[in-house]
Formats: sequence, C-alpha cells, structure tokens
Amino acid sequence: MPKIYRSEAKDQLQNEIRRIQGKEKKKLVCVLDEAHLLDKDTLEEYRFLLNYRFDSMSPMSLILVGQTELWDENLRLQRYAAIRQRIEVNCVIPHLDRAEIERYIRSHLEYAEGPTEIFTIKAVDIVAKVSSWIPRVINRICEKSLIFAFQQQRKNGGRLHGELRS
Repeated sequence: MPKIYRSEAKDQLQNEIRRIQGKEKKKLVCVLDEAHLLDKDTLEEYRFLLNYRFDSMSPMSLILVGQTELWDENLRLQRYAAIRQRIEVNCVIPHLDRAEIERYIRSHLEYAEGPTEIFTIKAVDIVAKVSSWIPRVINRICEKSLIFAFQQQRKNGGRLHGELRS
C-alpha cells in the first residue's frame, strides 16, 4: 500500500470537496465525535480545510461533538480564537432531572420495543444518583443493568428474582 503524506491527503480531500460541490451541488457536513480529545494542530487543520481556496462560502459544515471540556478547557483559550470565531451554533445538553431521567429511560425502552416498566422507581433513583444526571452515563448504567439482569435470568432458568437494581 503506498504511503500517503498529510499534504497529499489534504489535496485529495479538497479536490473531492470541490467535485462534490461542483458536480453534485451538495453541501458537505463533517462530524467529529469525541472532539474534546483533539489537539490544537488537528483543530487548526480542520479550520484550514474549511477556508482553503474557498472564497466567500465554506466548503462544508463542521460539527464538533464532545464533552464539556471541549468548550470549557479548549475553545475558550485565546489560541483557539480563530476556531471559536467560526462557531455559529453552540449546543449544550444539560444534565437531566429525576423526572427527565425516568422519561429518558422509558423512551429508550419503548424504542427498543421492550417492556417499559423494567426499572423500578428505586432503580431509577439509583441510576440518577450514580450517573450524576449525565445522559451518556445513564445509557451505560442501564445497558449494563439490562445485561446483568439477562445473565441472572439465564442462570436462574429463565426466572428473574427481585427487582432490577443498577
């Protein structure tokens, strides 16, 4: 496999962006998950890509998805001013309150077409407390709880003893 150097890869990507914009008349969207883990040089590369050889119109939209430290510890710093100036929308998912957590869990179970009353009131209270009200952590706790309950059910010959606790 031939070695592709960074500048060649950038040129290839820019040419592909121009091709898609020119022939297909489409706007590109690039989503970077876990953006809080990106270093300054990588963020600068994306900023450069958004501006390079494109006059008044950006070739693509960039969506940075990350934990709160993306903004709190990175983008607020002066060295990120050029990137920060290009941010058009900043969305923060707040921590959920107790009632929202219960609805959140129930909606996920409905979407999975499973029984919605699996988690007792006490279990939801524990999930809320242990998760610090953070949706990503809520997902993980509930997923692990369901896997554990399934394993226990298999060990007990198909019967689940007691309530589901997180």
